Parts: sequence; C-alpha cells; structure tokens
Amino acid sequence: MTANAITPEALLAELGITLPAPPTPLGAYVECSETGNLLFLSGILPMTDGKLAFSGRLGQNLSVKEGQEAARVASLRVLAAAKKHLGTLGRLKKLVKLTVQLVTIEDFAEHAAVADGASNLFAQIFGPEAGHVRVVYGVQSLPIGAPLIVETIFEIAGRRLVRQPRPATNTP
Repeated sequence: MTANAITPEALLAELGITLPAPPTPLGAYVECSETGNLLFLSGILPMTDGKLAFSGRLGQNLSVKEGQEAARVASLRVLAAAKKHLGTLGRLKKLVKLTVQLVTIEDFAEHAAVADGASNLFAQIFGPEAGHVRVVYGVQSLPIGAPLIVETIFEIAGRRLVRQPRPATNTP
C-alpha cells in the first residue's frame, strides 16, 4: 500500500460497511495462522449474531442471489477475523487465494456466480487489479448446516509484534 492509499478500514467506512464480530472456532483449531508474509484463515461460515444468516442447499431452497449474499456475509467475517488477529486490516496487502465450498443439489452448476459474492467484496476492498485465484466446489454438507464456507489466504505486510496466547485445551 502506498502512503496515499486508502486503508481497508477507511474504505469499509466509506462504503458504509461495518464488520461483524469475528468468528470463534467450532473445534480444536485457530481461525488464523500467520507464517512469513501469508495469513491463512480457516473456513468461515455466513453467521450473524451467533446464528447462520442462511441455511439450506443451493439449487433447492437457496437461490444464487441468496448464495452470493451468504458468501458476502462470510467474507465480512473473514475480514473481522483478520483484523482481530492482525490488529488492523492495514497489514493486508492482497487476497491471494479464495476457496468457497457450497452445499448444492447434484446438478447445480452456478458455483462461480455464487462465489462472486465473496470475490466482488474483496475486489471492492483491494481493487479489481489486485486479483486472486479461486477454487469453488460443491459438497454434500458443511458444519452446523451452513450452505457455504469461505477460506482465504492473504499476503500481509510487516510482522506481528505481540505474540497471542495459546488457547487452553482440554486434553490431558
């Protein structure tokens, strides 16, 4: 980012977008893992206020438009998780890879259109010229009945200065 570049937080504010609360793991893993200049984020579900914002199966009881909105909701939670981990979205240089898994009916074929709900949000924030690679595929089911999950890899600037405490585990 250049000195004159607008920060992701400022751009979100300009767009009238407020980040939701960051997600918490549903199991024995962490939401973010930073190594070198990459930040990996676990699969993030489309949740609002602790509940699924959308549920169902694309092509059955969810439309492509609803799927796009679910992908957008999950992507905003991706940004919230990244901000919590990094302290600021200003360290995000670009989205490198986006993976979207969709729960679909067998003959559903509009995977790319649904994933555009996530891709378009990231393009708004990082610019369409930044680009990202993407994998989209259909699956039989996802955790807690979610219709989709968004997983990302970002390129980041600088290094984290404060080490986060490890979460407590219940293993002996």
